Amino acid sequence: MKGLRWRYTRLPSRVEDAVSVDEGEEEETAPAPFSAPVPEDPVEPQLAEASQVLGTSEMRQLSLHLPPRVTGHSWSLAFCTSRNGFSLRSLYRQMEGHSGPVLLVLRDQDGQMFGAFSSSALRLSKGFYGTGETFLFSFSPQLKVFKWTGRNSFFVKGDLDSLMMGSGSGQFGLWLDGDLYHGGSHPCATFNNEVLARREQFCIKELEAWVLSGCPHRGKLPEATSAHTCS
Repeated sequence: MKGLRWRYTRLPSRVEDAVSVDEGEEEETAPAPFSAPVPEDPVEPQLAEASQVLGTSEMRQLSLHLPPRVTGHSWSLAFCTSRNGFSLRSLYRQMEGHSGPVLLVLRDQDGQMFGAFSSSALRLSKGFYGTGETFLFSFSPQLKVFKWTGRNSFFVKGDLDSLMMGSGSGQFGLWLDGDLYHGGSHPCATFNNEVLARREQFCIKELEAWVLSGCPHRGKLPEATSAHTCS
């Protein structure tokens, strides 16, 4: 029953509990949330099917902050909870065979939309992986993007019980449990982010993982229709 799920894995009290190698952290002040300049003629993302989390406006805004190497690439829905269920292991299975970047988008029970961009596919790992292209974001209600500060390299780490993105001082920028039902968000040194949700602990209503791959397209691309959904 859902009521019993509140006994989920406690967040590690120290970053070292989740890191396989020692990495030092600097105490310098990290930069503020990143705001990228808006291109004069942005290329809209091409979706193979409609998102149940983000609308057209949110997708356009997010596309402006993606790395240039994926601009105009198609968005393929590799995983969504309404189709694949609330399971982190299922998410890892759907990521098999993919190597390209992933856009993870969530809507919690409070209606808040947020997520992360990972420079590579989400997978099980012994330590943190990824590159400085990784970032966190939140619509609250305006889009806020939290880019890499350069203070550490704790980008993404996945195990069977949790998925973590960003870390520092024992806190994670975004943390999801093995059931993909409970999660947490705290300010962290990796991204100098705000709490992505309305509260530090949240329950997930919808989660989607989009793989960005394929040949880039030029000009305006057709929008997804409601006839193609992940359910």
